[in-house]
Amino acid sequence: MQPTYLPWLGYFELMENCDIFVYLDDVQYVKKTFHSRNKIKAKAGELLLTVPVLSKGNFFQLLSHTRINNDINWKRKHFKSIEINYCKAPYYNKYIDGLRRVYAKEYSYLVELNVNLIEWMMKKIGIKTETMRSSQLEIDGAKDNRIVNICKILKANILYDTFGAKKVLDESYFNENNIELIFQNFNHPKYGQQWGQFISYLSALDLLMNDGPNSLEIIRSSVSK
Repeated sequence: MQPTYLPWLGYFELMENCDIFVYLDDVQYVKKTFHSRNKIKAKAGELLLTVPVLSKGNFFQLLSHTRINNDINWKRKHFKSIEINYCKAPYYNKYIDGLRRVYAKEYSYLVELNVNLIEWMMKKIGIKTETMRSSQLEIDGAKDNRIVNICKILKANILYDTFGAKKVLDESYFNENNIELIFQNFNHPKYGQQWGQFISYLSALDLLMNDGPNSLEIIRSSVSK
């Protein structure tokens, strides 16, 4: 999976249900996607947080090469938004200092920020899956061939992927290479949430702040077997 900013619940369900989770970081960065943005819940509804990146003239740049525009004081704005909107959440005090330390670090590249946040969140949720970046594997190929080559080098005979991947992956090609495809069947759970009507598909940070140690069980309850 591509390392996204403050991912949603389904991202962590995938992480928990595999032996090795590979951050697909050597693919093209796409503007105005979850690569650099995500939503939290505010009193008025959804609040979009976007990390500014340097993309002018770099339309085909890889995620791993995408730099953050630190001339913009985005970190203070994002962290302040989290503080303001979750300061009364049940588990705010349990997590806010650790999250502050993650945001306090200096980041030049988007991938560094995203992976650090994901790793912090997965540990707080209680996920212990081994992770690595695809850029570390020096894999050749494109699209399905690239994914198959990653599976082969890691000796994986099953690929667990999102339901949306079913439309883009060639299942017959994976079968030819003795790799079984299993697609996620995620039913977004409801949980205790601030500010009135429940909103789904927010960052998993919303779940952590509201349900803390119960987050992993809530995520596990979301998948139909």
